[in-house]
Amino acid sequence: MNLTQEQEEKFKKLGINSWCELALMIPHKYEDLRLHDKLQTHQLQLIDATVESVYRAPNSIQVTFFAHNFGHTITGVLFRPKPYMLHQYKVGDRDYYYGMIECKTGHCSMSMPRKVITVGAITPKYKSVLRTDVMLRFVQNYLTRENLKSEGLSDDIIDEVLKLHFPIEPLINLNELNEKTVRSLKYIELFSYMKQLSAKRRYFKSLTTTCGDYKEWALSLPFKLIKEQISAIEDIKSDFNKDVSAKRMIVGDVGSGKTMVILASVIMMLPNRSILMAPTTILANQLFEETRKFLPHVKSVLVTNKTKKIDLNEYDFIIGTHALLYRELPVSSLVMVDEQHRFGTKQRNKLEKLVSIGEALDQRGQALNQAKPHYLQFSATPIPRTQAMIETAHIDVSLITSTPFKKDITSRVIHKNDFKELLLHVENEIGKNNQVLLVYPLVEQSEVLEYQSIEEARGYWENRFENVYVTHGKDKDKEEVLREFSKKGNILIATTVVEVGISLPRLSTVVIVGAERLGLSTLHQLRGRVSRTGLKGYCYLYTNQSQSERLEKFTQTTSGFEIANLDLKFRKSGDLLKGHNQSGSQFKWVDLAEDVEVVKNVKSGLLDSESSSE
Repeated sequence: MNLTQEQEEKFKKLGINSWCELALMIPHKYEDLRLHDKLQTHQLQLIDATVESVYRAPNSIQVTFFAHNFGHTITGVLFRPKPYMLHQYKVGDRDYYYGMIECKTGHCSMSMPRKVITVGAITPKYKSVLRTDVMLRFVQNYLTRENLKSEGLSDDIIDEVLKLHFPIEPLINLNELNEKTVRSLKYIELFSYMKQLSAKRRYFKSLTTTCGDYKEWALSLPFKLIKEQISAIEDIKSDFNKDVSAKRMIVGDVGSGKTMVILASVIMMLPNRSILMAPTTILANQLFEETRKFLPHVKSVLVTNKTKKIDLNEYDFIIGTHALLYRELPVSSLVMVDEQHRFGTKQRNKLEKLVSIGEALDQRGQALNQAKPHYLQFSATPIPRTQAMIETAHIDVSLITSTPFKKDITSRVIHKNDFKELLLHVENEIGKNNQVLLVYPLVEQSEVLEYQSIEEARGYWENRFENVYVTHGKDKDKEEVLREFSKKGNILIATTVVEVGISLPRLSTVVIVGAERLGLSTLHQLRGRVSRTGLKGYCYLYTNQSQSERLEKFTQTTSGFEIANLDLKFRKSGDLLKGHNQSGSQFKWVDLAEDVEVVKNVKSGLLDSESSSE
């Protein structure tokens, strides 16, 4: 897009990057500066009038006009007039005036009449950082069919949006735009957004293009891989066969078997090396144990803060925490990050840089300066399908929406009067050698929150039960506490620190205190801790609210992807482009929970515009 200096400056001031974004800055109102011969009450109207008299009261000026277009007298009233206003109304002068007309018992008045020079058109009014007249001129000069067409928009979409900026009839109420116009605005908003996302995507040469087969290994497993696991593995296989470095995100629900996808990727990458970074020692340890169990023939190693200095060149699969970022890592053809949202972007990029040795050599011994490893990110936080479709503009996405085995979890919203029943349930479960997790909103007492904190509640549980463990986010020993609890504990009292990844096979019950304060996806992650091994599970949402539609809806579904959609409906979506802003929405027109069709249309429209520009 070739912009003049003036256009560039205006774009910068308006905080936009394209003609599409300018088109979305629609007027907030219109002034109809055409002369009509029919008087309409309680509307802003233009009159062609001669001043007949001017009367000055203490706090106002009253002007009697003869309106030629209506053929009768109108009284103009200016409240708290500025001194210069007096000179604008001279008896005998004929001019055009604009203001709100009201009529009562045959007498008509115009409040705050304003002298107008340009007449005969409908003028849009914009709210922007630019002065009103400057913004109007900018739109009128540059928001053209050609400019919008150059960005890849189709004629019918352009027609709809130009109607808003160059109206033939004034729109009285912008909240009542017709469906076609709203659909066009949604389309432009998403089109512009996804275009920016795809522009952020960079393609690099991959370090290797070899890809082994995983099928023999899959057949040797003591269980069968589900259809969506195989589909994700096949996606990765086709990535590995290209000479472009893969950038894929695999999103699976809690317990959907992402570990098997990770291990299949390692198999396909052999004899080349793979690296996996996990957010906690416990998770890294679990993945290492699974690797030893299901890939006994692969030389694997675990790297944590406690690992001594060893030569990592000897291993085919290196699994570690962020401790990997402080090691000298050997060249690896595949980099994977588990629970990627729990690492900062800097940490993820650092890992990628560490292993994409710029001086890697090709078979002829020449430097592959821009070669990078294949990069896979895994997440157990399901995202709405619409968001997944949008994400594909800058990263490939595979979804695993089903789980290998059905979980049997009963979810219930409970209140103060259910506490006795809850206590009996906890005693029962402990009697069966099962474990219970109690999640509290805060560690210490708060005057603002009407729920107990961990510190206030722990005494009650410790006096009543044995083997009660306590941990929270700031606890330096939390991983040790979780490990101990896993072996010996009855009750674990914690904050949402246990949200991700830890495997507690005997955990049957989770009680979440102040559940209405958490996002539905966080509640889903917490519920996903129970019934990991086919145990009957229970999830209790404790709230002081007498009713909560959001929580009730949550108890009716166990699908993370449905819950992500519910979360959208209740909280609006996060921002994909400028970092994940979890509660506000960057979309003014698009509703990610509803507008699946618009996303599909934009995707095909983007493909068309990309292929025609090639």
